[in-house]
Amino acid sequence: MIESTTIKSTTSKLKLDITDHTALITLDNPGANTWDLENLQGLCTLVEKLNDDRSIYALVITGAGEKFFSAGADLKLFASGENAAALDMARAFGKAFETLAAFRGVSIAAINGFAMGGGLEVALACDIRIAEEQAQLALPEAKVGLLPAAGGTQRLPWLVGEGWAKRMILCGERIAAQQAERIGLIEEMVATGEARDCALALAAKVAEQSPIAVAYCKQLIHHARDATIAGALPEERERFLDLFDTEDQQEGVKAFLEKRKPNWKNA
Repeated sequence: MIESTTIKSTTSKLKLDITDHTALITLDNPGANTWDLENLQGLCTLVEKLNDDRSIYALVITGAGEKFFSAGADLKLFASGENAAALDMARAFGKAFETLAAFRGVSIAAINGFAMGGGLEVALACDIRIAEEQAQLALPEAKVGLLPAAGGTQRLPWLVGEGWAKRMILCGERIAAQQAERIGLIEEMVATGEARDCALALAAKVAEQSPIAVAYCKQLIHHARDATIAGALPEERERFLDLFDTEDQQEGVKAFLEKRKPNWKNA
């Protein structure tokens, strides 16, 4: 890999390497590759720059290290229960992942470990998902009194159907890579340590296609889905914010940080 001389990441938490027509973004935020305002804004800026570079045809996103693709949002950011902080994060998640979903070329998630909450939602915003056999995927937000506010409630049902989306979101079910492949959440399962190389090899195939034709095809494939999702994404963030007026949200995050079971009041 060689680092791009014309496009730079605005944060050390996102590493960028470019080879030929493929950009590789590595989320590097020890120790669980969590998302925060800095790297969410950095992702948005980076994807916009890549989108403007007509020599970039494909994008691969993966996580640094061997355990985590991404554990999602840093819940310490929600410990205060303040609506303003929650709104800032919800908007940052939405803008970053919607910008990624709208990337002109082909985006591929190389899931090299745990993909939880916002970590799974960034993969859902990609066109294709490749996961290593040890990967675990979940949207566990309701376990801490929250909800997936970065497209999870909208994109997951399109991929796996309403039933499995409800099992994962409403029942908090975590699934392994083999099951994820079976239900259509990922397109391919590979051996441990192979997700990045497999994703890069697939991305290289994109260069064999007309980039303009690929962009048009992607727009058309997304047409019916995006018409529905676009109207629901703002409501997803609104409901996320509404939860910060509840006792359960405060209890859920507090219990998680204190490593204990929450005492729900349904209030």
